[in-house]
Amino acid sequence: MADDYLVRIGQLIRDARQHRGWTQTQLAEALATSQSAVNRIERGNQNISLEMIARIGEALDSEIVSLGYAGPMHLRVVGRRRLSGSIDVKTSKNACVALLCATLLNKGRTVLRRVARIEEVFRLLEVLNSIGVRTRWINDGVDLEIVPPAELDMESIDAEAAIRTRSIIMFLGPLLHRMDRFRLPYAGGCDLGTRTIEPHMIALRRFGLDITATEGLYHAQVETAVSPDRPIVLTERGDTVTENALLAAARHDGVTVIRNASSNYMVQDLCFFLEALGVRVDGVGTTTLTVHGVPEIDVDVDYSPSEDPVEAMSLLAAAVVTESELTIRRVPIEFLEIELAVLEEMGLDHDRSAEYAADNGRTRLVDLTVRPSKLEAPIDKIHPMPFPGLNIDNVPFFAAIAATAQGQTLIHDWVYDNRAIYLTDLNRLGGRLQLLDPHRVLVEGPTRWRAAEMMCPPALRPAVVVLLAMMAAEGTSVLRNVYVINRGYEDLAERLNSVGAQIEIFRDI
Repeated sequence: MADDYLVRIGQLIRDARQHRGWTQTQLAEALATSQSAVNRIERGNQNISLEMIARIGEALDSEIVSLGYAGPMHLRVVGRRRLSGSIDVKTSKNACVALLCATLLNKGRTVLRRVARIEEVFRLLEVLNSIGVRTRWINDGVDLEIVPPAELDMESIDAEAAIRTRSIIMFLGPLLHRMDRFRLPYAGGCDLGTRTIEPHMIALRRFGLDITATEGLYHAQVETAVSPDRPIVLTERGDTVTENALLAAARHDGVTVIRNASSNYMVQDLCFFLEALGVRVDGVGTTTLTVHGVPEIDVDVDYSPSEDPVEAMSLLAAAVVTESELTIRRVPIEFLEIELAVLEEMGLDHDRSAEYAADNGRTRLVDLTVRPSKLEAPIDKIHPMPFPGLNIDNVPFFAAIAATAQGQTLIHDWVYDNRAIYLTDLNRLGGRLQLLDPHRVLVEGPTRWRAAEMMCPPALRPAVVVLLAMMAAEGTSVLRNVYVINRGYEDLAERLNSVGAQIEIFRDI
C-alpha cells in the first residue's frame, strides 16, 4: 500500500515537472539533490518526506498533493552581508501581464520570450487556461507559447485566480471584440487602497462597452455599432488605463487617437507587440497615441518583452542599503534616468556602460555598477510623476535609501491611498520614519538597522523594501508570508543569494 502511494506521488511530480518544461536534472538542481534521486522519486522507489513534497511543489509551482494547509512561504534573512559580482535584470512583470492579455487579440500562435515566472503571471495563465487558451512553457521553461481557441469559454473562468490579480481588468479591451456579453470577476492585486475602474470605463464606453457591477462580477455588454468618433482623452494618465484603450483600439476597424496616454515602459512594450501583430501605432513614447486598428488578427508572432526598470531599482537599492559594490546588467536606462539623477545629487557613486539594444530591438539598456557611497538627504521631496518622471513603483525604494542617508527626506506617495503607511514597517527594523498623513512620510537617516521578525506588508514594493532592510540589519530576521513578493519577482531570494546575500526560504509544515 505504501509503495502504491509513493508511485502515485511520483507520477504527480513527474507530470508537474513536465508541465513546467523541466528535465529531471533541472528539478534536481532546484532541490540541491541529484538527478538519480529525482528519478527514484518519480518512479516511486524512494521514501519522501512532507518537507520534500512541499519543496518540490514550491519549485514546480504546483500543489503536488493536498496535505492540509501547509502554510505560506517565509524568508529567514541573515543580515550585514556585502553583495558582490553581477546580476541580470529579469523581464518586466508589468509588460508580461499586459502582453498575456494582448494575446487574446490574436487568433494565431504567440511566443513570448523570457517571460517572468511570477505569481501574477501564473494566475493569469490559470485564468487563460480556464477559458480555453492553451499555454505551455517551452525551451526548458524559459519561453511561453500561447494558442487561443476558436471560441473562449467565459462561463468556465477561474474566478479564484482572477480575483488575485488586478491585471484581469485588461481582459476588457480584447474581449469586447470577441463577444457581445461576458462576465469578469472583480479585479484584485495589492492592497493599495481604493482604485476605481471608472477611467477604464470612460475610455472603453467609446467602443460600446457597458459595465454593470453586481455580486463580485463585472457584467459586460457590447454595442458593436458604437465606435470612437473623436479622440479619446483619458481622465488619468494611468498605465493599465492606457493599455486597455490600446487593446480596444487594436481591433477597431479604423484610426483611434488616445490622448493623455501613459508613455511608461509597459505601455511601450505593448505598442511594440501590437506592431508585431500588424497594428500600426504612431507616437510611441509620447502622450498621444494614434492606433491604426485591424478588425482581424491571425498571425504567428514571436516577441521579447524588455527588462523591468522597477526590478533594476530594487537591485540598485539592495546594493545601496548593504553598502555593496554590485553590477546590475541589462538595466532599461530610459526608465531609470530620473531616479539616477536624484541619487547622483544624493552622492551615489556609480558607473554605467555604453547603451545597447534589448531583445525587442527598441528599448535601451546599460550595465550599471553601484559602489558604497556616503549619501546626503535630497533637498527636494521624493515624489512620483507619470513617465518620464520618477516611477510611481520606485518611490518606496527611496524610503530604504533615504534611511541610509544623512539628514531628513520627505517622501510624498500621492498616487495610492495607503502605500506610504506600509513604509513605516521599517521602524520595526530600526528605521526612523514619521507618517505625516496617509501619503507623506518623513525619513530620518542614517539608520542602524536591527533584525526583527514580522509579517510581510500586503503591497509588493513596500514588502521588498522591508526585505532589503533586513539584508542590511545586524542579526537574523524573519519575513513571514511573502506571497506578495512572489507576485512580482522571480526567484528573488535565490538571485540575491547568488551575489552574496543569505536568505533561506522555509514553510511551516
